[in-house]
Amino acid sequence: MTLIGIMLWAFISAGIITRDFNRSQISGQQDKQEAKIEGLILTETKDEHKYWEIYGETGNYNSDNSIAMLDNCIGNFYNESNEVSMSFESSKGTYNSIKQEIILYQDTHIVLKDGTSLEADRVVWSGNDKPITAKGNVQIKRNDEFYATAESVEISPNYDRFKIQGKAVSKVYSKEK
Repeated sequence: MTLIGIMLWAFISAGIITRDFNRSQISGQQDKQEAKIEGLILTETKDEHKYWEIYGETGNYNSDNSIAMLDNCIGNFYNESNEVSMSFESSKGTYNSIKQEIILYQDTHIVLKDGTSLEADRVVWSGNDKPITAKGNVQIKRNDEFYATAESVEISPNYDRFKIQGKAVSKVYSKEK
């Protein structure tokens, strides 16, 4: 009688444990892939030319939406000579492999090769040939020469021009001789 009780308990437990598994297979999600990773590094390279790299202290990837979500991320963008042209750090970031788009948000700091720094609530990079957009509490500093705040900024693909938009304040300082 004890053996029958144990078998009945095992059968009922197995049904409860696999109930959601069976339901997800029926709804067509048997191919879903999800990974939670510590120390996640993503990079885009083509013909031995590195375009960008991003490192997340922790992260996860979901194949349903093809998005990697990263926490405490740092990274670099590279120019045609494979030299770092822009570095960044952010509390949170995402990479959408379908759109090939990197979004940095929450405590985002960027430094360009020429020493210009930028802080913003949200920064979107959509490809080497497209402008980078920064929105929310944007601050730009270039050495002791330039300081600006704005609602949003568009940075040229070569990182050499800024288009300041919305409510903005700009200050240009001259060097005294």
